[in-house]
Amino acid sequence: MSRPIPTFPAPHQHDTVLRDLARLLAGRAAGHDRAGRLAQDNIADLRAVGLMGLTVPERLGGAGAGLARAAEVIGMLAQGDPSTALVLTMHLIQHGLIHRREAWPPALADRVGRAAVTDGALINALRVEPELGTPARGGRPATVARATPEGWRVSGRKIYSTGCEALAYGLVFVATDEAEPRIGNLLVPMNAPGLRIVETWDHLGLCASGSHDVVFDDVLVPADHAVDLRAPEGWGAPDPVQQAWNAVLLAALYDGVARAAQDWFTAFAQERRPGSLGQNLAALPRFQEAAGEIARLLALDARLIRALAEETDRGQPPSVQESGFLKLTVTENAVAVVQRAVELAGNPGLSRANPLERHLRDVLCGRIHWPQGDAVRAAAGRAALGL
Repeated sequence: MSRPIPTFPAPHQHDTVLRDLARLLAGRAAGHDRAGRLAQDNIADLRAVGLMGLTVPERLGGAGAGLARAAEVIGMLAQGDPSTALVLTMHLIQHGLIHRREAWPPALADRVGRAAVTDGALINALRVEPELGTPARGGRPATVARATPEGWRVSGRKIYSTGCEALAYGLVFVATDEAEPRIGNLLVPMNAPGLRIVETWDHLGLCASGSHDVVFDDVLVPADHAVDLRAPEGWGAPDPVQQAWNAVLLAALYDGVARAAQDWFTAFAQERRPGSLGQNLAALPRFQEAAGEIARLLALDARLIRALAEETDRGQPPSVQESGFLKLTVTENAVAVVQRAVELAGNPGLSRANPLERHLRDVLCGRIHWPQGDAVRAAAGRAALGL
C-alpha cells in the first residue's frame, strides 16, 4: 500500500498551518541548538505538510509558488527555527530555478521535482571547498568528474553542505578531467556508494543546520546527470534570476530571526518591572525609542523583500547589484535589530535561558552568506567609478 502524497493546505489555511508549524519549531529550537545536530524531526514536519513541493511546478504536482510566496514561508518558519528554515531555503531555491533552465535536462528536472512532491526529497547545491572557498568569488573547483563508459566518477570534498544528512540529491560543482576541462554541476544521489558525510559542523550560529563536509571517493554518477557543463570562460556574469532567489530568500530568513528577537524584546519590556522603577521597562522613553527603531527597520525590510520578490515573479528580476543591495541591507538591519534588543535587555539578553542570545548568534551568520558585504560594495564601487 503506497503512502499518501503530502499536499500543502488550501490557500485559506496556509498561514494558520505555517504559524502553528513555526511555533512547533520554536519550541524545539533551543534543544536542537544545544545538541548541534540537524533537526530531523523538523524536516519530517516540513515533509508532512508538503513544503518540499512548494516551488515545484503544478504540472509535477507541486504548489507552483513563486519567489514572493516562498519568501513569506521562509520568513515565518525562520521565526521558529532558522536552521531548519535554511535547509528548506536551499531546497526551494533549487526548485525555483531548475524547472526554468534550459541547462537542465528536462527529464531529470521533472524526476527531481516529482520526488520532492511524492517523497519530500530534498536537494541542495554543494559548491564550497576547503581550498577554493565559495566559487562565487571565482576559481576552479578541485572536485573532479572523470568520464568513464559507465558514467561520471566524482572525487573531491565539499564543505558547509547544509542539510546534507537529509538530502536526497546534491548538485555538485565540479571540473571535468578532459583535455579541455569544463566546469558545471552533476546531480549526485546522496546514497551513492563512495559518498560519505564527515560531521564537521561546529558553529556559532545555525547550529542545527547540519552543514557538514561531504566527501566523494570515486562516486559513480549516471552520464545523464550532468547539468550545465561549460568551458570556464562560459561562466561569465551571474544570472539575475538566480541572484534574486538567493538574495530574497536569505534576506527573508534573517528578517525572520530579527522578528523573533523583536517578539521576545517586546514581551520582556512589557513584563519586566524592576523594583527601583515601579513600572515596566516599556514605560521608559529609551525602550520606546528602541522599539520604534526596530519597527522601522523591519517595516523597511518587509517592503524591500516583497518588492524584489514580486518583480522577479513578474519576469522583471532586479539587477545582480540590486539583489546584492537587498541582501546586504536586510541582513545588516536584522543584525542591528537583534544587537539593539540585546543591549537594552542586558544580562537576560545574553542568558542561555532566553532565546535572544541564540537569535544573536544566528543573525550574525547573515554576514557570511553570499553575497557578502565587501563583495557587494566593491562591485558597486567599480560600477560607479566606471571600472
